Amino acid sequence: MEMHQLRYVVAVARAGNFSRAAEQCHVSQPSLSQQIQKLEDELGERLFDRMKRTAKLTPSGQAFLRRAVRILEEVGAAQREATEAKHLLWGAVAVGVLPTIAPYLLPDAMAQFTKKYPGVEIIVQEDTTAQLLKLLLACEIDFAIASQPVRGEGLEVSELFSEELLLALPPGHSLTRKCKVSMSDLESEKFIVMKEGHCLGDQVLGFCHRRDLHPKISFRSAQLETIQALVRAGVGLSLIPAMATQSDRSDQPEYRFMQPPKPMRRIVAVWQKQRAPNRAANEFLKMLSGRIPK
Repeated sequence: MEMHQLRYVVAVARAGNFSRAAEQCHVSQPSLSQQIQKLEDELGERLFDRMKRTAKLTPSGQAFLRRAVRILEEVGAAQREATEAKHLLWGAVAVGVLPTIAPYLLPDAMAQFTKKYPGVEIIVQEDTTAQLLKLLLACEIDFAIASQPVRGEGLEVSELFSEELLLALPPGHSLTRKCKVSMSDLESEKFIVMKEGHCLGDQVLGFCHRRDLHPKISFRSAQLETIQALVRAGVGLSLIPAMATQSDRSDQPEYRFMQPPKPMRRIVAVWQKQRAPNRAANEFLKMLSGRIPK
């Protein structure tokens, strides 16, 4: 059974005549008649009573017609929806993002994307890298925005940008008098870092350990804003991504650059190799790339 056979049956039923139906379907009458006969042979039932000038549905034909019309309507709807999705008239993009990235990188890009494609919904899932990769492999998100290192089989990783980490200091701290701070300046300082499982915490401690600094941890938090508030309150120091320092708020810590080699993190987009981002997801990635911090 083929789609064009269903269309021919519906056309004959509506036209009441094989000749007129053939004209409407832009095929020859013998071809149309042959295809309907082939369908009837497959079904083992006559669909039409054929008379000299007319064709009338049999009881089996009437039952078949109802189902054929529904099938053709569903196929037509599927084709329309696929076309609309292709042109991004509707759809959805599910994005997984680290909580140390989402509030700083996403808002402007989402506003720009929604304005251009109002029918496409953006669904954001914030979580740790490990959890985002699980969501990705379970096909619950289209792609993830994470920070290197990202490990896992079957993943495609595309670097978006590298970002410097700045030293966050309480106002009035003695190190605020320096333009750039060295690792030796931090030997007696207490640090506030992200909780275990958050890659930024591992990156900060890894940077310190590679430079023979083993900082005392005074506090851990799952929220970057909480860490900055604690730094400002004098609980300790921290290394903060540059994107999180670009604010006009008066209640932020003071920031200083570290002397080279500078602490950095690499931000990447990740998706399954066998499930490349669809057009909507690719367009949103382009929006994000256009908002990359310089």
